[in-house]
Amino acid sequence: MTSNAPRYDRPRISRILENVPPYGVDVFISGSDGASDVELLQANRITTVVNCAVNLDFNFVTDTQVEASQSQVGHGSGAIRYYKLGLIDGPGNPETMMLAGYYLLQGAFQQILPDRASYPRRERGNVLVNCRGGRSRSVVLVSLFLHHTVPDRFPTLDDALNHVRTQRELRPDEWFEAPKPVLIEAARRASTWISHIEADLQQVR
Repeated sequence: MTSNAPRYDRPRISRILENVPPYGVDVFISGSDGASDVELLQANRITTVVNCAVNLDFNFVTDTQVEASQSQVGHGSGAIRYYKLGLIDGPGNPETMMLAGYYLLQGAFQQILPDRASYPRRERGNVLVNCRGGRSRSVVLVSLFLHHTVPDRFPTLDDALNHVRTQRELRPDEWFEAPKPVLIEAARRASTWISHIEADLQQVR
């Protein structure tokens, strides 16, 4: 299905919010071109990439522990800490995947790695969320995260979406599918789940 949305040039990466509370680091969005540029990531103190696009993978490995063979891919530690969520840019995602994406992104901000040789990338810097074009899946996931993480500034999901679209330099004539409406609806349902989960957690703490 061909999209009717216009395509505009935009930054390879976009800083969406500085000093995200309570983490004290920034969150960025990019497409595949920005997320794959390690020099650009390091120049912006990005230490963690959360890739939310299915069928799009990056090889950040710089310290190969197992070389590739006929039956096995090589693997090891990379220049960037890398998390993966495989969202489809449109219908077809299970109900829980947007919810899983929210908690995966939250974990990327919160996780503190142990001081052991098997965890060589322990530094905590800025976080980048990417999808293929940096205009739909990544935008809706970051919007959901900001709505629940900084509710005083983004009291509704729409408030967060409008901020993220603007910071990512998405133009109003592409907003009808940036992000895709089905993904926004998934985020609204996930938002309800998150509210219930957080309320239940408050009762047991």
